[in-house]
Amino acid sequence: MIFSLTTLGTASALPTVDRFPSAHVLNVHERLFLIDCGEGCQMQLRRYGFSFLKINEIFISHVHGDHVFGIYGLLSTMSLLGRSADLFIYAPADFGPVLDSLIQQFGTQFKYKIVHIAVSGRAPEVIFETKSSEVLSFPLNHRTGCYGYLFRETMPRRNIHKYLIEKHSLTLAEIARLKDGEDIEREDGELLKSDVITYLPYKPRSFAYCSDTAPFKKLREYVEGVDLLYHESTFLQETEKVAALTMHSTAAQAAQLALEAGVGKLVIGHFSSRYKNSSLYENEAREIFPETYAAREGVRFEIPLSGHGS
Repeated sequence: MIFSLTTLGTASALPTVDRFPSAHVLNVHERLFLIDCGEGCQMQLRRYGFSFLKINEIFISHVHGDHVFGIYGLLSTMSLLGRSADLFIYAPADFGPVLDSLIQQFGTQFKYKIVHIAVSGRAPEVIFETKSSEVLSFPLNHRTGCYGYLFRETMPRRNIHKYLIEKHSLTLAEIARLKDGEDIEREDGELLKSDVITYLPYKPRSFAYCSDTAPFKKLREYVEGVDLLYHESTFLQETEKVAALTMHSTAAQAAQLALEAGVGKLVIGHFSSRYKNSSLYENEAREIFPETYAAREGVRFEIPLSGHGS
């Protein structure tokens, strides 16, 4: 089962000849989630082989141009491709006027419905869920209302150790209860323990997306223990004062968060145009958190399955 992140854009406010503005695709069990939609997003989707019509949910961190300017072209192209299914956009409330303007000016011929779900709140909350995964939003610390997103697999149903079925003469009803995590005490006093007779087929995986934000204490709690963390690193530590003034983070600050939160792997991006070489960011972060990787357009980061059934 796939769980992977592909970055389409690594630039911050000013794109460069080899960096596009923010946009990412998260593939969870072949369901594609688009995260932010900077200018040129649809071109990058085409370049890296993603189907526009397989995207049913878009998550926008905040309404700054380098995170939303690509939405105009993408929604229009979806219409030209004959989209009929509803499209759901999770974004802060101030995205509403942007969407209204787009629909008023260009959306009269759209044959599909665009639903804006306003993201708000001062603490993490579930905003989307399926049988196999869920998405939580959480507030970030930026100059405008800005939200991060936590994507995680739900706990899978337990599997039975097949050799124990005959050993304990398990009935179908007992198997179902044990798979649901329930211990069973039989009439003769025998105790069937779920965690002995069954096992988790895999450990649920998780990914957190932290777009534009200055460091703040609560963020560690929001992303604690995730397998993969994407965190903006607009500046290097030598320009920490500029980062603070613009409410962004440095590579070192992102790495420190990853270390304190105990994440598995850190991906950094949203690089300032003043630095041409993204290895500078990677090197700075790795001094604090060795499992750091500078995002590059088109590079995919896989979160492999782990556990008994992997």
